[in-house]
Amino acid sequence: MGTLMRKRQRARLTWRALGLAGLLLLPGCGSGNGDGGEDAIAPPDWGQWARDPSHTGRSPVTGQPLARVLADLVYDPLAPQVVTASGAVYIHYQAPLVAGDDLFMTFKSGTVASPSWSVKRLRFANGRQEDRWTFGSDWRPVPGLTWEPVFHPALAGGFLYVPAASGGVFKLDPRSGQQVARITPFGTVADTFVGGPLSVAPDGSILYNPLTLDLAAPWTSDARGSALVRVTADDRAVSVSYARLIPAAPAPDAPCELQFDNADLPWPPSPGARPPTAPCGTQRPGVNVAPAIGPNGVLVTISRAHLNTRYGYLVALNPDLTLRWASSLRDHLSDGCGSSLLPPNGTPGGCREGARQGVDPATNAPPAGRVLDLSTSSPVIAPDDSVLYGAYTRYNGSRGHLMHFDSGGRFLHSFDFGWDVTPALHVRAAGWSAILKDNDYGAGSYCDVPSVCPRGPLGPFRLVQLSPELVPEWRSDPAPDEWCINAPAVDAEGTVFALNEDGQLYAIRQGGAVRDRIMLARAVGAAYTPLAIGGDGRIFALNYGRLFVVGR
Repeated sequence: MGTLMRKRQRARLTWRALGLAGLLLLPGCGSGNGDGGEDAIAPPDWGQWARDPSHTGRSPVTGQPLARVLADLVYDPLAPQVVTASGAVYIHYQAPLVAGDDLFMTFKSGTVASPSWSVKRLRFANGRQEDRWTFGSDWRPVPGLTWEPVFHPALAGGFLYVPAASGGVFKLDPRSGQQVARITPFGTVADTFVGGPLSVAPDGSILYNPLTLDLAAPWTSDARGSALVRVTADDRAVSVSYARLIPAAPAPDAPCELQFDNADLPWPPSPGARPPTAPCGTQRPGVNVAPAIGPNGVLVTISRAHLNTRYGYLVALNPDLTLRWASSLRDHLSDGCGSSLLPPNGTPGGCREGARQGVDPATNAPPAGRVLDLSTSSPVIAPDDSVLYGAYTRYNGSRGHLMHFDSGGRFLHSFDFGWDVTPALHVRAAGWSAILKDNDYGAGSYCDVPSVCPRGPLGPFRLVQLSPELVPEWRSDPAPDEWCINAPAVDAEGTVFALNEDGQLYAIRQGGAVRDRIMLARAVGAAYTPLAIGGDGRIFALNYGRLFVVGR
């Protein structure tokens, strides 16, 4: 008996060293050997980015108490090797895909110089965890970005769809992991990439954004092409080009405004100054944008000029991919120089004395909502068919603005918030509310020169719930560290689940009070990560390349 106990202890230590504490690999269920058997896959509980086609991040079940960690799995063993000098991990990760007792999760392997991406099916049943199969993809991320783009499969129509190379997708049998089809709308070209998560429409079709780049100079030469692709259940692919989608967008060679030079600080150099210009580049999707689809089949996505973040559009399409409307993210904001978001003109951190009211100090024009490829902000469609999008703005301490448009593309409201988030919705009979993070990052107000824009205080770090008019309904108490999420999860009672850089997973009730919390693993500077809620209320949270399953 003593020998058997020692063997079991050594086995547990071995799995813990591998980051797979609690994971039992059963005979016949190893990597790549899943037989699928007759074990059916339940309908998805959390099958795509932000759970549903509208990206509400809302589960119909009540989240379990955060009593204990049920599983702790390493899905990215390379994460500790890519920590920056500031302690950050610049990688975007998928939302865990949950269907009953099954979890479909991206795993990385290889080396930092030559990583590989795969998807695993893990089954959690009867207190055990089984590794059913592994499918390796030839997908590679869009090259040359500071933040690694997200590799994000989706569950739809009884299949698992996985991003592939050359702008294509794999269609898998989720029971066995066997390839059913490979959809290749663009052939086998090496310069086309799947950017952002795959989205699932109410009819079960898949929508995603491939992008074609000049591989020799992907971010200084114009994009060679991009599209919004719909893949139907019978594997047909139809697409529309972003470059021809928005008639009002500047031409690729049109001069678009950049920002003033640091030699001209404080900005703007004079009340009538205009910044330098350069070609805009062609319109294409934000790299990590997941298209949202409303119950009526209308699709909403985000487009931007390839060479300029300040020329972006919120775009709505009909189900046949024809343009419904396109609304510019420019000329809606007016809270720049002289507003409460900046110190007074002529003081440290403020605009130059005499600057015009409300302009962006970097351009001397009405501020633009910017589309950054380093974020994962994706549109959200509310129950009234209005649309929310979290855009970036630098002049408010690198925080950003949540922008709200009605169902016809008319701008309604904005809210100064903590950037890079797909807000979740709390929906009830009386209406809906948006939930997002509200971090203060301590950045200089509008520039990175401390003598002109001294750094502000780091924090407070809160979550905030907003009315449809984007008026705060409640804020959580300040947290010790940044909320390192890009898509919170909300349960049927309106309880918000979010991970903080203090290493704890929090459940926050309506009103802002903490219901409960649990320590997972501290990782200051961890990647912004999404959460998921299973059909039985278990919480799936990501932190520093590890996945934690939490519940009672």
